[in-house]
Amino acid sequence: MRNDLRIGVAGYGLRRSLAREAHRPGNGSRVVALYDPDLAAQRQARAEIGSDLRLAADFDTLLRDDVDAVMILTPDHTHVELAVAALKAGRATLVEKPLAITVEDCDLILRTAHEHRARLYVGHNMRHMPVVRTMRRLITDGAIGEVRAVWCRHFVGHGGDYYFKDWHADRRNTTGLLLQKGAHDIDVIHWLAGSRTALVTGMGGLTVYGQVTDRSEELPEDWFSPETNWPPLAQRGLNPVVDVEDLSMMQMRLENGVYASYEQCHFTPDYWRNYTVIGTAGRLENFGDHGEGAVVRVWNGGRRGYDPEGDLQVPIAAGVSGHGGADEGLISEFVRFAAEGGPTDTSPVAARDSIAAGVHATESLRDGSTPRQVPPVAPELAAYFAAGQV
Repeated sequence: MRNDLRIGVAGYGLRRSLAREAHRPGNGSRVVALYDPDLAAQRQARAEIGSDLRLAADFDTLLRDDVDAVMILTPDHTHVELAVAALKAGRATLVEKPLAITVEDCDLILRTAHEHRARLYVGHNMRHMPVVRTMRRLITDGAIGEVRAVWCRHFVGHGGDYYFKDWHADRRNTTGLLLQKGAHDIDVIHWLAGSRTALVTGMGGLTVYGQVTDRSEELPEDWFSPETNWPPLAQRGLNPVVDVEDLSMMQMRLENGVYASYEQCHFTPDYWRNYTVIGTAGRLENFGDHGEGAVVRVWNGGRRGYDPEGDLQVPIAAGVSGHGGADEGLISEFVRFAAEGGPTDTSPVAARDSIAAGVHATESLRDGSTPRQVPPVAPELAAYFAAGQV
């Protein structure tokens, strides 16, 4: 335990599972301190992490504690202030996705990490999901030739419960769900295609949950009840402010010429995402993502009519940690990176690029679907992070 990375955590709410995953006494890392002003969260953290967990009165106190690294798991709009403070203090810092809710705040975080030479890591755990890694491996191995198009349909079955009953529903805290919820998938699209979005157009609206009039400052006891809360218009206890879209989509032209699309719906009966990647010599598609029975199918054996099986089926072996084993992979990579440095599968610049695409798509969506150019990160920052933050 003497050699464990000592981690301080800010926020023990929706993403507390990452803090629990990082608490591995004797196996490389342990959570030693927490900042969360909520008394219930403090009690839960001590019950799950340990009664010796130190509680910080504020974030500055957490940074002055005897910690090697910091994990920021707080609501999205708070990320920039906390991340900048942690990086200025020289702490290796994990920021849960999305990195921030504006492009300017993302760039500020990147510049701060660069200027203070503090290690920055972003919690894009989907880069560690077995289904995504399988698709990327197949693409890298040439199973479908050169990628020319990527499509993603995101069915957010519990959207009304998870995103319309708390701070997520207020665009001041998220910019919008095309960014907040879509940041993962935009990042995966970029990773599979090998490029960032250069031009984007968005479309969508608040089509269902804007009709729900039952609003509340406090969540009802049965706030998450698949039986009671179906169909979607039967939802109750929505956040007093609901001004984010529940149906949205974006068309992207990537810098390398790949075309992509992303569609997100928060009132579907099922909850998963489906990727289709089309190359010059075939296509692949996932069925299921991180649950039991997920599979990636490949069609690359020549032309035919409807064929539900394809030429190759790759079963996905899910891990035991959250998101099909992705959380374990994410935390293991962060702990190694915080302690030793070196290359990582996640990328702060890629995290910023997913936000930039989501921000400009949201602006387009709210401005008559006008096309938007998506500016790249500053060259010196791109070079610094591409070199592994040396």
